[in-house]
Amino acid sequence: MKGVAGTILWADMTNRGIEKKPIDEELVKKYLLGAGFLSKVIYDMVPPGTDPLSSENVLGIATGLLTASMFPQASRHVVAALSPLTDVWGESHAAGFWGPELKFAGYDAVMFTGASEKPLYLNIADDNVELLDAEGLWGKDVFETDDILRERHGKECRTLAIGQAGENLVRFAAIMNDRDRASARSGLGAVMGSKKIKAICVRGTGKIEVADEKNYLSHMDEFYRRMLANPFTPGRAKYGTTSLVELMQHIGRLPSYNMKQGVFEGYEKISGDAINAQYFVKPRADFSCLQRCARYTKVSSGPYAYEGGAPEFETQSSMGSRCGSDNLESVLYGHHLSNQYGMDTISLGGTISWAMECWDEGLITAEDTGGLELNWGNHEVIVKLTKMIAAREGFGDLLAEGSFRAAQKIGRGTEKFVMHVKKQEFAGQEPRAQKSMGLAAATAARGADHLYAFPVLDEAGFDEDIKKRFGEEYLPEMADRLNPTYKGIMVKECEDYMVMIESVGLCKYGTQIPPEFFYDDIALTLKIHNGLDLTRDDLQLIGERIVNLNRLFNVRLGISRKDDQIPKRLTDEPAPLGPPKGQVVELNQMLDEYYEQRGWDLETGLPFMETIRRVGLEEEAKGIALPQ
Repeated sequence: MKGVAGTILWADMTNRGIEKKPIDEELVKKYLLGAGFLSKVIYDMVPPGTDPLSSENVLGIATGLLTASMFPQASRHVVAALSPLTDVWGESHAAGFWGPELKFAGYDAVMFTGASEKPLYLNIADDNVELLDAEGLWGKDVFETDDILRERHGKECRTLAIGQAGENLVRFAAIMNDRDRASARSGLGAVMGSKKIKAICVRGTGKIEVADEKNYLSHMDEFYRRMLANPFTPGRAKYGTTSLVELMQHIGRLPSYNMKQGVFEGYEKISGDAINAQYFVKPRADFSCLQRCARYTKVSSGPYAYEGGAPEFETQSSMGSRCGSDNLESVLYGHHLSNQYGMDTISLGGTISWAMECWDEGLITAEDTGGLELNWGNHEVIVKLTKMIAAREGFGDLLAEGSFRAAQKIGRGTEKFVMHVKKQEFAGQEPRAQKSMGLAAATAARGADHLYAFPVLDEAGFDEDIKKRFGEEYLPEMADRLNPTYKGIMVKECEDYMVMIESVGLCKYGTQIPPEFFYDDIALTLKIHNGLDLTRDDLQLIGERIVNLNRLFNVRLGISRKDDQIPKRLTDEPAPLGPPKGQVVELNQMLDEYYEQRGWDLETGLPFMETIRRVGLEEEAKGIALPQ
């Protein structure tokens, strides 16, 4: 097979052993690489009853089939394990340069089993692979770790590491690569910390062979031309995702005050324009990226002075509007600290905003917080809690468990204000303003999440794309973000497509929004890059297979329709302000439509055996009681 390195690295942390295994091409044909490959391997290796923070959990990091290709935005890798935050399927993704570097070193994925008694790091320099002592790195933050490893192994190496949050088993700890690119969701940094893996340092000097050398560049040139000609590309290059604050405010989808509402009076102060006007230094591109979502920013003076990577929209929401704060410098600095310590800013802001609402309701007091006052908009306490959570210090030790577990421990009615699905905090999407986002959060395998499906086609003006993908008969309802009709159809299709995209290593921007590339483009690229003869139908089936396998993983852990639920605030309490005023999320209506499309039982949410046979998962489903 072309377009891949051809080798999987297996690191036994218990016995400090390294094994190199050839890639299983039949497995790739059935699941691709990236998310699909990890879904299958971890399903087979992590049985029900496994403690996510035990040596029995398996942590995998895999590139996609197109990672390190010349296709636009082919920079991504996937991390997966049993999640310590949700106790179900855990998956996260990141861009940057680390994934391509791993391929250039000769490896498509790294799998970690067991756990070490003392800190180690994996050093990869082409054929030379070693587990080395990391005791001098343990306790260092992400930036310090990167500096030390690049000084030790050469400035050209790329690092992936955890900070203090991962070491301290914060349940929403992230895994950072290239300093500020985050595999953030699902708390997989804590899994890395539990295995005493501090970092993976990679230097690769090899090359990737392509299947169709003669026509490769002409095809890539056409893909680049299309991406650069897309009307969304200039705005993305100028703002990254920071300008989404303005769009979300406009449609009422900007979560504010722990998701009590979807509009924020101080939105302009934390907007993309505000960042560009005061703190922007330059855009930064990931490998093969034309859109340059990454930003480099600087706060020159004051308590929040820093220089480094800028936040994406999700952090502007989670550490800004969601906590009622319009202090932009604290949002920028909080994001910087989260990168430094290695934490998911979505769960971080979601947990702090939960605590703030509980404080506002009188359910959490100064006796609980150690004297901290958690008033809405208290940006100083947001920054202080960020540091305390990473260190598991004082009240931060409780919040490091995530809002669901923290509420379970405190009680007193605080459970009512946890904005979660399957114990994971909601992302920056107010679903009463876009119903498909509510359904997507409910059904995502890794808990509350907007990216598993990323159903943005009904966000703002993509009617023509809906017509092309689904048919004119679904308009205008499917394009109406406040109408629940046909959202089950859209979310199912988007999930299948997005998990396939995460299995080939591409960014969602360009493959979902703007909708420049679709199945036929991916199939063509897999042909010229990898030599795989996969049709549009093949790729759709593979995506559907992976989603069903993720469901089986969760079903083995007791997940059913009862868990595909979002907070009652969103289903029972009408939005109080903004464009969605008076709206609720009609979740059960959409769930029924979604389950029908999936071939899952409406009562239980479990896949029918007929569906499992159709997608080729009979062996994987053995021993699971599924409806006939």
